[in-house]
Amino acid sequence: MENGTKLRILYLYQHLIQNTDPDHPESTVELMKMLKEKYDIKVSRNTISDDLLMLSDCDLQVEVIHSTQNKYYFDGQLFSVPELKILIDAVSSSKFITERKSEELINKLLTLVPRHSAVKLRRHIYASDRVKSDNERGYYIVDAINEAIDTKRKISFCYTDYDINKKRQLTNDGIAYTVSPYTMMWDGDYYYLRGYCDERQAMRTFRLDRIEKQPDILRDPAVPKPENYSIAEYSKSVFRMYDTDEPQEVTLLCKASTMKVLIDNFGLDVDTTPVDEDHFQAKVMVCTSPTFYRWVFGFGDSIKIIGPIKVVEQYRTMLNNALENL
Repeated sequence: MENGTKLRILYLYQHLIQNTDPDHPESTVELMKMLKEKYDIKVSRNTISDDLLMLSDCDLQVEVIHSTQNKYYFDGQLFSVPELKILIDAVSSSKFITERKSEELINKLLTLVPRHSAVKLRRHIYASDRVKSDNERGYYIVDAINEAIDTKRKISFCYTDYDINKKRQLTNDGIAYTVSPYTMMWDGDYYYLRGYCDERQAMRTFRLDRIEKQPDILRDPAVPKPENYSIAEYSKSVFRMYDTDEPQEVTLLCKASTMKVLIDNFGLDVDTTPVDEDHFQAKVMVCTSPTFYRWVFGFGDSIKIIGPIKVVEQYRTMLNNALENL
């Protein structure tokens, strides 16, 4: 009998968690019916009221709406439906997470709200034809890098690219890179590793889904981070983490209409100076990669590179090469 009482209370509490919230409370009659139909447990109104009162007294976040027929609900959900919708959309749209893993994660997230809310959320998940990674080892790669960062040790891994037949192939002649990992960061739906590469003797960025398999954690201690290392500043200076050059200051002449674009990319503290009523000058720290030059080109005559001269010449060379390929 004692075990039966324990099970009844556990079943009742589990049902409240999975099926109720402030907008969907259930009466004692409904809870009695649930116990009878689902678990073949017959219980009186007074008994179930006592059970619910005990759960409430134990601070298990079971609340009551007092009326002619009291109604009860669980008020301890970790996430609201809008909050969970944001998390599910992030998982669903992430290119780093494979389609199979996305589905697994979404199913787990849906258990954090009552079933009626989960059904509602499921109806609004859109994932058709999204570009997703095919690297199923992503979780193991993240885990190994996290451990290496925590223990301040180097890692070794092979990196991949695609050939003209869309087949994965090893880069660097199949020779593994040795990297002191500093930070993992999210950018443009992909996960990236930033660290010091022994082979290049410089800071480098690697996309995690391009790492062939789980990195080996080496015995060698990681190269200490540079004193001025700031991932926040670096992330503002790149337009995609493919950029491998170190940031440098570039001066832009911009039309007034592009101010919002500069703020979107570089933040409110971007260094700007009015030139006239229609133009301003901006000094930005950027990696002067093809990605950056393509970004400038997209604005036509609204954004112009005016310094340093070496960057101006690089941009001009890139444009001339593009014209020659027409």
